Amino acid sequence: MRSIKDIYKIGTGPSSSHTMGPAFAANIFKQDHSAADSFTAILYGSLCKTGKGHGTDRAIVDALSPIPCTVVFSKEDPEDMKHPNTMDLIAYKEDEEIARQRFESIGGGDIVIEGRESRSVQEEIYMENSFAEIRQFCSFRYVDLVQYIELNEGKEIWDYLATVWEAMQKAIQDGLSKDGVLPGPLHVKRKAKFLLSQVPENNHAELRESQLVCSYAYAVSEQNADNGTIVTAPTCGSCGVLPAVLYYLKSKRNLSDEQILHCLGVAGLFGELAKQNASVSGAECGCQAEIGVACSMAAAAAGQAFGYSLDQIEYAAEIALEHHLGLTCDPICGLVQIPCIERNAVAAMRALNAANIAFFLTGTRNISYDMVLKSMYYTGLDMNQRYRETSEGGLARAYARKG
Repeated sequence: MRSIKDIYKIGTGPSSSHTMGPAFAANIFKQDHSAADSFTAILYGSLCKTGKGHGTDRAIVDALSPIPCTVVFSKEDPEDMKHPNTMDLIAYKEDEEIARQRFESIGGGDIVIEGRESRSVQEEIYMENSFAEIRQFCSFRYVDLVQYIELNEGKEIWDYLATVWEAMQKAIQDGLSKDGVLPGPLHVKRKAKFLLSQVPENNHAELRESQLVCSYAYAVSEQNADNGTIVTAPTCGSCGVLPAVLYYLKSKRNLSDEQILHCLGVAGLFGELAKQNASVSGAECGCQAEIGVACSMAAAAAGQAFGYSLDQIEYAAEIALEHHLGLTCDPICGLVQIPCIERNAVAAMRALNAANIAFFLTGTRNISYDMVLKSMYYTGLDMNQRYRETSEGGLARAYARKG
């Protein structure tokens, strides 16, 4: 399994698969073909259907600048297309095609380049590839998850996660400070600042917790929707869940920075397992792969913050993901706004609930995190394509037909 750094990428929104991934691919292609004097990008599948709303064309053009690029939204997918987020980049020299390369944006900002090995042996730093294997390793060597992470990643992982935590906190603080309307035809108003202003000072403990957590989740998600700087956790569209839970718990439980970094490490472990053994791509498996995984990461982080055992942490993550199974990805107008922003807030609260349930019922469970990951993946593959980030079904379809 790869480093948990693979899960946490600091970048700009609104989409890890539709903006970060394509921009990364464009940069590689530009470097490989520096002699070109023009480019063409052909977008297929979900990249075509929601690329305008996600800003895919803008991300590619900006990455290839100052060399001009024509972006084509192709309604016909190639017969040999393997992933719903597929694009072809073509380089020209004086109108003559000199190179063509296919890329797949597989989620979380990662790409696969056709004909190249995507994950080299050197990138695999964990010998274990399932949580069952991780549990066995920890049990035999009498180490917890934090010690397990440091054994594999080295102590420098905590410096990396410190940078991640700084970026997460800044996204919350910046989001809470802003008013106004998010870009795009929906004219969605920012709500994070308003939510925070309504938090009751005294009594109403449950309401206070809900409004604080939700305001933090809204803040990050609104920053993402406004092309601000966020951290994938595991994606841009689900970037508000984990920071909201940790920001709230840091204050409520007076957690040290070191404890927060340990929580981020544990969360990253569950996220990387999902990325390797299932998917974190809404275009491949629906929003269960984005918000569902984000919720499981946040529930695991909460379990670590509460001092849970390894089994309790796993159960918290399993509950969180299990109850997002079948969640569709149907962004209205292809924007990462409705239902995405609100969904981050709901998932943040659900993560805390999942951690609370796990505390009492861990000894009674029958389902493992590995089982739920498999179920999530196959559920996603069985899901009608309309509900996998195409804006052709669900809320997107209902909104398009209103009136």
